[in-house]
Amino acid sequence: MPSLTPPVVPAGRLGRSEQPSLTVPGGLRLRPWRPTDAPAVVAAFTDPAIQQWHVRRADSEEEAGEWIARWRQAWRSETGAHWAIVRAGDDTVRGRVALRTMSLVDGQAECAYWTTASARGAGVAPRAVTALAAWALEEVGFHRLELAHSVANPASCRVALKAGFAHESTRRHALLHPDGWHDMHVHVLIGGDGPAPGTAPADPHPRPRPRPAD
Repeated sequence: MPSLTPPVVPAGRLGRSEQPSLTVPGGLRLRPWRPTDAPAVVAAFTDPAIQQWHVRRADSEEEAGEWIARWRQAWRSETGAHWAIVRAGDDTVRGRVALRTMSLVDGQAECAYWTTASARGAGVAPRAVTALAAWALEEVGFHRLELAHSVANPASCRVALKAGFAHESTRRHALLHPDGWHDMHVHVLIGGDGPAPGTAPADPHPRPRPRPAD
């Protein structure tokens, strides 16, 4: 049955070329994963916070190497795109950012990320997500990017908002975590129509403002 609309992103736009490295402000860059990054992945997944929100762990460098091989293959098959977040000066892995559940036909993908414990609090995640979103929307031609996180993870909510992803909806009991089912906030950035990367819409986790002294 023929489609009445063309693919938003033509097939081959990604897989027929080498995965690029992307520059991130503040001395960071996104580069494709390498097999030699396996020890860094294992070290990152010893962090209880990463295990909590990503519901997995890496038990060996061999297992981490298999993940990396799948991440690299996803680019060639145009089913996903995964980058290591590294310091530009010494290539130290600071985290991961990715496009998952990618559909070129619909021009949609889900953004995912994690950062190492030592990289948190320095704006690494929002800068990396912003750079990835700009590349996906402006250079590749994706139309809609989603970012989902547990409602119990307000830090991830702040990353989404800083990267320009507006809070759109809440999926009830959408993902099973080690401590039970979690509701998930869904944030969305639309190409050409959504908030500009770097802006912050209303936070669904507003912090109380301090009262003025009497």
